[in-house]
Amino acid sequence: MALTDLYGRTATDLRVSVTDRCNLRCAYCMPAEGLDWLPKPELLTDEELVRVVGLGVTRLGISEVRFTGGEPLLRRGLAGIIEGVAALTPRPEISLTTNGIGLDKLAGPLHAAGLDRINVSLDTLSPETFVQLARRDRLGDVLKGLVAAAETGLAPVKVNAVLMRGMNDHEAAALLRFCLAGGYQLRFIEQMPLDAQHGWRREQMVTADEILAALSDEFSLTEADPADRGSAPAETFLVDGGPQTVGIIGSVTRPFCAACDRIRLTADGQLRNCLFARTESDLRTPLRAGASDDELAAVWQRCIQAKLPGHGINDAGFLQPARPMSAIGG
Repeated sequence: MALTDLYGRTATDLRVSVTDRCNLRCAYCMPAEGLDWLPKPELLTDEELVRVVGLGVTRLGISEVRFTGGEPLLRRGLAGIIEGVAALTPRPEISLTTNGIGLDKLAGPLHAAGLDRINVSLDTLSPETFVQLARRDRLGDVLKGLVAAAETGLAPVKVNAVLMRGMNDHEAAALLRFCLAGGYQLRFIEQMPLDAQHGWRREQMVTADEILAALSDEFSLTEADPADRGSAPAETFLVDGGPQTVGIIGSVTRPFCAACDRIRLTADGQLRNCLFARTESDLRTPLRAGASDDELAAVWQRCIQAKLPGHGINDAGFLQPARPMSAIGG
């Protein structure tokens, strides 16, 4: 049974938030004082998460599972959850998006549990700018985590970077040089209207065109064959003829909604058919009331059927979702 929406898109990529908690306070995500975290009883247990993900994989055609947060490394049972998902048949591809803090100790155990790939957020190479952006002095921990991930075999290690105007927008080329030297795959992501404080302004966003222009001052960039992109969110460019590449995710100025294959599960058991959805489908309540797999699968189907053709960021009447990114999962 495939999760196909009314516009012919089929969801095969499940993003699973395992916690809304985070140990950073990035300016594009949450206020300096942080947020009120979800009460623990509202979170799906490790067993509930594995059951719900298992239903998606074994019954509904999910082939890729990405664990996100908040910061997923803060979830105590993460290795066990990954192990449970890796034991599914058919086995999905399993990846993780993290800020990298603590990864130097966890990369090995998570890889052993079944984690295939990893994305690490790194917006700056300057300790001072890191403190300004993330409001914590943890750049050294992130860099140690990157090295550990590569040494453990979580390949390819991808690096996600968000450029903020007037803060780190001058670092595009430096970040690419760093990733090329380390063998990491860098992807720049346009800042999206998903901050808890609703402070996003279009004119403050560093656009995909601006990022390309900044990189082109130092590197020769050649667009990879668009046919190879598929449903991937990043436009990929060969750097100085290749083989190394850089990606740009222009969610706002170059939306890719027509090829979207993602569906999201929040840490408290709500399905979301779009990162910017204004509605959610409750899985936790029927799950805890003893619903059968058929009944839970029907919730997934109804959720995907309600998916809109696009995220609507560029529409005059666009409204941010009530939840911020930290509570939705990337």
